[in-house]
Amino acid sequence: MLSFTEDILLLLLVEEGGTAAQVQRPALACAFAGAVLMDLAFANRIDTDPATVFVVDRTPIGNPVLDRVLAMIERTEEAMDARAWIGALSEREAQIARELTTLSLVRRGIVSLPDDSFNWARVASRLNPVVDHAARRDVRMRVRGALFSDDIPAPRDAALIGLVDACGIFGGIFPDQDIEEFRPRVEMLRGMELITREIPGAISDIENGVRHLAATP
Repeated sequence: MLSFTEDILLLLLVEEGGTAAQVQRPALACAFAGAVLMDLAFANRIDTDPATVFVVDRTPIGNPVLDRVLAMIERTEEAMDARAWIGALSEREAQIARELTTLSLVRRGIVSLPDDSFNWARVASRLNPVVDHAARRDVRMRVRGALFSDDIPAPRDAALIGLVDACGIFGGIFPDQDIEEFRPRVEMLRGMELITREIPGAISDIENGVRHLAATP
């Protein structure tokens, strides 16, 4: 199973030539910051209340991106809610998450780098064509299936749609679609009980924090 950060990266890749979808920098940073927190929430490592994000299980996951942020939350004494954490993570950790996620997908043979050296300035603007097209198609089909059918999606897929919507990056992922056409479906998925039943509180708090900060110039 891919992580939320891997899902986001694959969704943003345009298949022809491996270029990235056009997304504003604040939205992109918030997308990866929110994806990291969602991964931690679905791994039952963090939860939220109105005032703070807190660790419920400090056991490392084995993912360098997630374990790095989990340790940060664990050792932070100041109470920080989801919005504050997304803001803090989007300053630097979101870029680190994007870099390490790219390397993870490279190691697994899903995408490739422009050359043998790791040059993030180049990777940030262009990736070689997707190697494993099935992995990319699977993510997009999951999102399309959740949006354009009446089937009840998996909680992770519903949460992924909520994150993508909160970041305002649907237009970059599906440029030929009128976002407002599936607005009612998006709102229904964001409010589905199956998500809140699996991850009490955390997902909506993360989405609200992302929505606020992604729109900030």
